Amino acid sequence: MNTLSALTREATTPTPLPAMPATPATPATPDYAAISQRQQATWASGDYAVVGTTLQIVGESLCEAMDLRAGSRVLDVAAGNGNVTLAAARRWCEVTSTDYVPALLQRGRERAQAERLRNIEFVEADAQALPFDDAAFDAVVSTFGCMFAPNPRRVAAELLRVCRPGGRIGLANWTPEGLVGQLFKTIGKHVPPPAGIDSPALWGTRARVHELFGTASNAIQAEPRHFVFRYHSPEHFLAVFKGTYGPVLKAFAALDTAQQQALAEDLLQLVGRFNRADDGSVVAPGEYLEIVITRR
Repeated sequence: MNTLSALTREATTPTPLPAMPATPATPATPDYAAISQRQQATWASGDYAVVGTTLQIVGESLCEAMDLRAGSRVLDVAAGNGNVTLAAARRWCEVTSTDYVPALLQRGRERAQAERLRNIEFVEADAQALPFDDAAFDAVVSTFGCMFAPNPRRVAAELLRVCRPGGRIGLANWTPEGLVGQLFKTIGKHVPPPAGIDSPALWGTRARVHELFGTASNAIQAEPRHFVFRYHSPEHFLAVFKGTYGPVLKAFAALDTAQQQALAEDLLQLVGRFNRADDGSVVAPGEYLEIVITRR
């Protein structure tokens, strides 16, 4: 206590006053709006579609795991350049594709036009405040998207709200132990994440999924899967992510030259740890959790 020494000097006896217990500081609530705005700028930087299109097989796998039926109303949340959007549309579902980065929605439109898929509506929307009525969709999906929103409980509440009772929520989320989970952990050692925000890779754990959806679901299926990253070399992997993948691009931009070199070395070591190729190329499995939730 700051007044302790003054009180002691004024006391009539030399007996020191007992120390007052410190009052625990109340943790400040994160400014989710400000963090979301910064994240939006991060994902808008670079050209995520360069990496995103390589992940198409994940969207196909998720649609099969959900057993999507023709005519189903499907919402793709944080759709990026539309991997699950396109996969669901190919199964003759009526799809609404959403993201809060307009440029990514435009990439999805271009892909849909190229494949002549006309059963898709593209809507700019934040996963934390979806502009749709309650129970508006038969299925709600997201691959490596809504897991990055800063307020996971709000996101989960929105996914549940817009999914009809008995409908399904399908997610593909990177695990903490997998390549991408470790990539974000490595970045965090060089550029600390916002205070008070949980790691997005927790969405790739059964514990977090049950925490967010357990009380509102009749069943949760969660199976580990692997997407295999394939690049010419570790240096090629780094160059693509550094030049096009927003979080990596922004991390390098926040560092000076020496710090950038240190981050690059750490990322190359990380890729080497996961790489199973012996010919100089990259064949690196990245673990994710494939989740199908049946809405109560």
